[in-house]
Amino acid sequence: MSEQRNDNNNEEQAVKRIEALLFAAPGLTSVDQLAQATKMKKREVEAALVALRTHYSELHGIRLQEVNGQYQLVTAPEYATDIEAFLGLEVTSRLTQAALEALAIVAYKQPTTRPEIDSIRGVNSDGVVRSLLSKGLIEELGRSEAAGRPILYGITPEFLQHFGLEGLDQLPEIDFEALFSSPQEAEADERRLLKD
Repeated sequence: MSEQRNDNNNEEQAVKRIEALLFAAPGLTSVDQLAQATKMKKREVEAALVALRTHYSELHGIRLQEVNGQYQLVTAPEYATDIEAFLGLEVTSRLTQAALEALAIVAYKQPTTRPEIDSIRGVNSDGVVRSLLSKGLIEELGRSEAAGRPILYGITPEFLQHFGLEGLDQLPEIDFEALFSSPQEAEADERRLLKD
């Protein structure tokens, strides 16, 4: 009985230690970093992370978010409006419709180029791409082999954090051609399909 109580105390202590480190961490933290700082085994750290995730999701306005195998304490997305109002972020944190369109294209098609973004959106996206780069939501990944060697863009870990995603596999399915085609194109496609 005493041995079981010791095990429970050790597990509770492990959870508290990991929670304290995550609270103090300036950003995403890996299991290896947590294990090294606490001198705990990786499996103990992982067990503590599972316990924290369950605890926060059931009882709190805080969540344990995982992004590419790294962890961070974040506020629950359902309270974003309250937090934005409290911090006065309503105006600055909103993305325009154009920015959301371009961001979605980059997220689903990465790596992609600005001409590809322009082609899908049907308008020039220079300003939108610059804005997304300055916000740290997309990044340059290199250059395409296509004519003119345009810059390739992809999303950043900040994108995943901003939208509360653990990975791109959590994005919903989407049909870009149907989403961004003009009503005339959609009607022409419909007529073509009816003829076939």
